[in-house]
Amino acid sequence: MRFTQKHTICLVLFFFAATVFVTAQQRGPLDTMRVHAYITPEGDTIPESILPPVEVFAKLTGHWKNYWADWTRLRNAVYVTYPYAIAASRVMNEVNSKLSGVTDKKKRKAIIKSREKELKKEFADQLVKLSVYQGKVLMKLINRQTGNNCYEIISEYKGFFNAAFWQTIAFVFGSNLKQPYNPNGEDADMEKIVLDVEKMYGYKS
Repeated sequence: MRFTQKHTICLVLFFFAATVFVTAQQRGPLDTMRVHAYITPEGDTIPESILPPVEVFAKLTGHWKNYWADWTRLRNAVYVTYPYAIAASRVMNEVNSKLSGVTDKKKRKAIIKSREKELKKEFADQLVKLSVYQGKVLMKLINRQTGNNCYEIISEYKGFFNAAFWQTIAFVFGSNLKQPYNPNGEDADMEKIVLDVEKMYGYKS
């Protein structure tokens, strides 16, 4: 068989390609990685590669240190107080159902007082152990669960003067019985934590 110029060129190209292929199999530490081609439905060819995940660590700034410290404190307070907010909501529903249709003031007071005694027996020891901060979080969560702030609740069940008295006490401790719950504003972080707690423990709002 006679070798023409075409055969010679093809043979040279074949040996060149083989040399490149063998060299590519012996990549050094500074060589680039192999990138495969990806053809789009429109017919375009673009490079495609899958890189392993990379974790980047950096020191937290003072702002973020404070943010995560506050967030952790809030999370712990929500975990401690949320069950009490659930209980308060349940009790209010029970009391309201018993008071429904009862117009006599003495009977209403008797119903409220009997439930109040049960609550003190069940929760008093745990609630007195709460910090002032946890108490503030609890009032927020009660507002979230019941739709009423603590001032309105006390005023409804114990009267205006009791509500005013406890509001004064709250102010002394830097709190406010009338504080609202704003899940889309200042209480957004609290709402996220509550939703996580509900998923984790199967609570229903």
